[in-house]
Amino acid sequence: MILTNVDFIPGKEIKEYLGLVRGNTVQAKNIGKDIKAGFRNIAGGEIKEYTNMLAESREIALERMKEKATELNADAVINIRFMTSSIMGAAAEILVYGTAVKLK
Repeated sequence: MILTNVDFIPGKEIKEYLGLVRGNTVQAKNIGKDIKAGFRNIAGGEIKEYTNMLAESREIALERMKEKATELNADAVINIRFMTSSIMGAAAEILVYGTAVKLK
């Protein structure tokens, strides 16, 4: 499956647009990560616990989007975008979406 954040694939021609595909996940913080993050917030620097959590969340959401594209027999997903939103004080949603296409 070809994945790209632009609306074309170099050297390929789009035969058919299959529609929007998306994947998402909601991840909640845990008390251990919050305590470590609190200390880092005081001392400064990267909060690696949250960086790692969000990186893992992006991969989960991306895989779910790819599964939806596969169900449509897509060859690629173009114009991919990510969004993050706060669901509540201790949880965040990662959403990824794009356009599933068939290639010639």
